[in-house]
Amino acid sequence: MNFALIQQAGGGNPLFMQIALFGGMGLLFYFMLIRPQSKARKAMEERLSKLKAGDEVLLSSGLYATIDRVEDKNLYLKLGTAIVKARRNAVVALASEPAPEQRN
Repeated sequence: MNFALIQQAGGGNPLFMQIALFGGMGLLFYFMLIRPQSKARKAMEERLSKLKAGDEVLLSSGLYATIDRVEDKNLYLKLGTAIVKARRNAVVALASEPAPEQRN
């Protein structure tokens, strides 16, 4: 009987506390993971849309190339004396800007 009175007096966590906890975790998840990733994706899309002939770029393979001409989703790149076709999203950075940091 004493145990039942103690349980009633303690009560436990109210529902709004649990909702606040999960809401706080959701906000933390959004501001720590989702928002920075979407900002980085938008910045990369903006950089890729501004590519033009003559720009020197760094490719995801680690090669530096000069853009010969730009099409819708493809780029024609000068690698030495050869011209190769590559997807726009193979470009990681412009050669004039610092290389993006690698995540380990």
